[in-house]
Amino acid sequence: MDDPVYKVVELVGTSEDSISDAIDGAIEKASRSIRHLGWFEVTEIRGAIKNGEVDRYQVTLKAGFTLEGGDAG
Repeated sequence: MDDPVYKVVELVGTSEDSISDAIDGAIEKASRSIRHLGWFEVTEIRGAIKNGEVDRYQVTLKAGFTLEGGDAG
């Protein structure tokens, strides 16, 4: 069977600057230890407020990657 099988992991990225930077940071760091990352889906966006201003963005996302071959038995 040559159809791909995927695994999904949950990541949480943070940034003081933007939601986009939080996503980029999470994907960049995950790609250092997970091969074949192929997609992501944002599931939650949160943030921290300090002195009436946004202090930090926090983004939870699911990232999918293709599993490498091998027997599943």
